[in-house]
Amino acid sequence: MNVSDSERLASGLKELGLQENDDIYSDLVVLNTCVVRQTAEDTATGLLGKLKNIKKKNPSMMICVMGCMVGPKTIDLQKRFPQVDIWAAPQKFEKILEPVSEKLNNNLNGCMPDLIPIQPKIASFVPIIHGCNKFCSFCIIPYRRGREISKTILEIKEEVSKLIRRGVKEVTLLGQNVDSYGHDLNPKTDLADLMSEINSLEGLKRLRFLTSHPNDMSSKIIKAIRDLPKVCETINLPFQAGNNDVLENMRRGYTREEYLDKVQEIRETIPNVSVTTDLIIGFPGETRDQFMESLDIVERVRFDKVHASIYSDRPGTIASRKMGDDVAREEKKKRMAVIVDAQKKISMELNLEYEGTTQVVLVENNSEGVYSGRSRLDKLVYLDGENIEIGDFVEVKITEARTWSLTGEVQKKINYEIEGQLIEH
Repeated sequence: MNVSDSERLASGLKELGLQENDDIYSDLVVLNTCVVRQTAEDTATGLLGKLKNIKKKNPSMMICVMGCMVGPKTIDLQKRFPQVDIWAAPQKFEKILEPVSEKLNNNLNGCMPDLIPIQPKIASFVPIIHGCNKFCSFCIIPYRRGREISKTILEIKEEVSKLIRRGVKEVTLLGQNVDSYGHDLNPKTDLADLMSEINSLEGLKRLRFLTSHPNDMSSKIIKAIRDLPKVCETINLPFQAGNNDVLENMRRGYTREEYLDKVQEIRETIPNVSVTTDLIIGFPGETRDQFMESLDIVERVRFDKVHASIYSDRPGTIASRKMGDDVAREEKKKRMAVIVDAQKKISMELNLEYEGTTQVVLVENNSEGVYSGRSRLDKLVYLDGENIEIGDFVEVKITEARTWSLTGEVQKKINYEIEGQLIEH
């Protein structure tokens, strides 16, 4: 979400005549903040301290802070960081663009710049719903980004159409809880309806979405993933903990049994699906035996990827107020090592099955002459071949499997008119 927001703000600032650079001594510095973990917010406040000293030498510098660090009220933030000129809550781009335009004597006249990147990446992000209504006990996001607000299908189609005209071939629909898209609209709609509309857009080759919640991953959405040819068979479905008592304390709203039933439904409906997940290690009160139930789910489900994180106390959350942080740091690190070792083994075994197969890859990056891209099932593939460029679809024979990636020889470029007719093995 932050990557997408930064790209959009940068696009608007460029339209106002500014040039983007990485120099912290710039005329305008925008800090886009993430506060999912306290360490992320600490990093932001540390940088603001450095900027304070820089601004003393250059008083005309304008400092803006956006993102989840900025809640509905900024009085306390203004007192703590008087060096900051502008505070902008998530998605409130006008809070930055309007005063910047005034400083540049470039009056917007009530007309906001086009916030869709002029030169977007070949695989781009499109936020479709902001905020979250779940209020998990470990999460600060609902307090910072607010309740769920969905864009209309028409708004999203127009945005994706513009991205396609600017060269985008793959789009990822984004939301804190993307599966709850449309529940707040009148009349109500859902993610399956939206994906069906986006799937119909000429020129788009692939469609993905992030991040799901087990309670909102409906049978209708699962069938849409199966039936819509441009929708990639990849699902990120966080389980967060494998023990029912811990899940209840997290306020996740489902049991381990319900989660496993949902994974079974997904795999029965979409046999070639790639499933990734999120896991929190060392949540308050989690015993060693309860942690072993999380390990059991990792080993039973055999996810393609596990995004595991060690729990850290997050002031402002329910868990911080009521549960403390009673699992020792060293114990958390030991548990993390167990999960990492288990998932390394699983990922390697899954990737070895790709050796000798042919995959279709969208070329997305070139780092020092080495091209890479992703398969339909979201496998990172490093490419050995010539006369390829970013934006190409290529047929690749996989020659080597590693824990987190694949390497393959490019066989040929592909004219991808209908994505779904090319099946990966």
